[in-house]
Amino acid sequence: MKINFLTLFPNYYKPFKEESITKRAIQKGILEVNIVDFRKFATNKHNKVDDIVYGGGKGMLLMIEPIDKALKTMSGKKILLSPQGNIFSQEKALKFSKEKELTFIAGHYEGFDERIRKIIDEEISIGDYVLTGGEIPSMVIADAIVRLIPGVIQDESHKNDSFQNNLLDFPQYTRPREYKGMKVPKVLLNGNHIEIKKWRKQKQLEKTKLIRPDLLKGNKNEK
Repeated sequence: MKINFLTLFPNYYKPFKEESITKRAIQKGILEVNIVDFRKFATNKHNKVDDIVYGGGKGMLLMIEPIDKALKTMSGKKILLSPQGNIFSQEKALKFSKEKELTFIAGHYEGFDERIRKIIDEEISIGDYVLTGGEIPSMVIADAIVRLIPGVIQDESHKNDSFQNNLLDFPQYTRPREYKGMKVPKVLLNGNHIEIKKWRKQKQLEKTKLIRPDLLKGNKNEK
């Protein structure tokens, strides 16, 4: 997969490229990350990419021309990061992980010229709040996608993730078996994998009913 980030602040993405799972995916040749400063596509004397708002108003809007020119150099699905977009989800992450190329457009300042929404495929938000720019949301979404690409991590590591099949993850434990009176459940220590699987599924349902009952609407596992 190839992921493009259109941004005015390329340095935001250095840790994303150079650390952890993303770095390993790049080294394996599974992932290509392309960071593009769309200021380079500005056509005016001072490489300006924003301007005042027609009709009046505070702040500066990003202009359509440099972003349009940058997008024309890329293929695949083009995604605009915006608090007005559709809320990102694990379901979307799985869908996007099957794409060959994705482009994320990270804005700043007061927002975008409205016409930019006509040249993208989807507008996505990571929640009902406002950040200073789209760089952090684009990395949040990309991180969720990258770990689902085959070969990046072991399949077993994400098959039982929270929100897979509309269920939260089951409780997990490691050494020591007992700590300050808190014990690891016996079922996890007996080696009976059928019982362990049954216990984990039950705990997923219990946790989801308690914390996020909204996820269980229409879930075939709900009783």
